[in-house]
Amino acid sequence: MEVVPKVPLNHRDELSRAHMPGVAGVCLAIAKHPADVRPLTIKRSTVAVVTDGSAVLGLRDIEPAAALPVIEGKASCSSSIGGVDAWPVRLATKDVDEIVHTVGLRAPVYGGINLEEIAAPRCFEIERRLRERLDIPMFHDDQHGFAIVVLAALTNALRVVGKKLADIRVTLSGVGAAGTAIIKLLRQQGVGDLVACDRQGVVSRDRPGVDGARCWVAEHTNVSGVSGPLRAAPEGADVFLGVSAADLLSAGDISRLAEDPIVFAPVNPDPEVDPFDARKYAAILATGRSDLPSQISNVLAFPGVFRGLFDAGATEFTDEIELAAAQAIADAVGPEELNASYVVPSVRDAEVAPAVAAAVRSAAEKT
Repeated sequence: MEVVPKVPLNHRDELSRAHMPGVAGVCLAIAKHPADVRPLTIKRSTVAVVTDGSAVLGLRDIEPAAALPVIEGKASCSSSIGGVDAWPVRLATKDVDEIVHTVGLRAPVYGGINLEEIAAPRCFEIERRLRERLDIPMFHDDQHGFAIVVLAALTNALRVVGKKLADIRVTLSGVGAAGTAIIKLLRQQGVGDLVACDRQGVVSRDRPGVDGARCWVAEHTNVSGVSGPLRAAPEGADVFLGVSAADLLSAGDISRLAEDPIVFAPVNPDPEVDPFDARKYAAILATGRSDLPSQISNVLAFPGVFRGLFDAGATEFTDEIELAAAQAIADAVGPEELNASYVVPSVRDAEVAPAVAAAVRSAAEKT
């Protein structure tokens, strides 16, 4: 990555406008009309990609320096795909108060904040408090970006197998940031039969030790009263979604899903079940891998989401915007293209980000 000016600075007059003495005029204009900071500076299209390095991919907590490549890559994709200038901000703290305070102090530079790779449940508190404090869009990619792409892929997968959201049962492994956001979004779309699992097994109201963020999950899932370990949960489910850890299920576990099952195993680098084993039984398989069909990747969402938010001059990220982005990604796969091996567009499809941006802008302007 590098920082490159968008205007030429080749001779004295150009330099005097960007620096001294001409820049003083811009400063005075913004001082007189603070809202002009957006059209006159980088704030109009700049995102801070903020992490504490506590939940990096499937690698967990790998500390400050090792987390930097992920958010640098995220910033690079924002720029090259969405035309959004993003900058990696790695914070050397895991204290919620310090993170909220530090991001708040830096916020005047940016038009949006993209929280990244922050472990649950702290990520929920950080996002909530920053939403209350700041007047710029707050987007936790591990929650909302993942949920957007999962909903888009599931919408199309159900079209292929001829099932409806309201009629399916979903088993989900992982109730951290991504899992909780997926549950909330699927419930909004009418999925009533959701069974969520963590390392201790099925999350339920009467299971000992269910507290904190898992209380919400327990109260809003498992209407059938399923209990037991994760391996028992796929029995009869139409969909298995894995957003937790590696090697938790076998091909035999997947074989107990319902007829024409859908298996999403997008965790990188290693998902819950080996994709090559899962596809022996899955009618539709989607992973996080680029060498297999239907790659579920957040890069389909966040560049277009922020582009649309900036184009609309939005001050917040809402449920309506989230649903609009998911629908735009699903619609990017045309009816003539849709099949069991292609339920979500390619990450290299140049038309996706503009379509997402347009949908997000429209939803933001309506709300």
